[in-house]
Amino acid sequence: MSSSLNNSMDKTDTATFGTGCFWCTEAIFEQLDGVLKVTSGYMGGTKANPTYEEVCSGATGYAECVQVVYEPSKISYDELLEVFFKVHDPTSLNRQGADVGTQYRSAIFYHSPAQKEKAEYYKKEVDKSGAYDKPIVTEITAASAFYSAEDYHQEYYRNNKNTNPYCSIVIRPKLDKFQKVFAKKLKPS
Repeated sequence: MSSSLNNSMDKTDTATFGTGCFWCTEAIFEQLDGVLKVTSGYMGGTKANPTYEEVCSGATGYAECVQVVYEPSKISYDELLEVFFKVHDPTSLNRQGADVGTQYRSAIFYHSPAQKEKAEYYKKEVDKSGAYDKPIVTEITAASAFYSAEDYHQEYYRNNKNTNPYCSIVIRPKLDKFQKVFAKKLKPS
């Protein structure tokens, strides 16, 4: 491993967000400059090692989420929060589009008191701004055990964009909008 990679790995932080389907969320966050790794998975429940089918039942308490490892020197937690609030509907309780159930809730799982404070502040400010005509229902809770989703969920869009209609009908339009709004924050091509 090169020393520059070691140095960048020493200066990373982790953020965990639930915005509905993790396929969409992963495809968005992995494009941000300063984001080193995005892992689809589950957080917020109590059963050890939940499966996708168990989480989809809605009975486990888990949310589909992404865990984002990033370099704060390139992208701040505040910028990640801005992306979080703009790429999904934070006023929709336990639903994003056609995906319905507690596993699709809007959630920020904070990893430090500073992240909690920023998430609560940002939620309050977005709510006050009038950007949405309904109150924000995003759950802000301490990070707990994170379980990576099964391998076929990782890099789902990248691996299935030409074969799964969900990718072209649901994910691609979200990515197009995201890329326009956040053009200056994307990784260099």
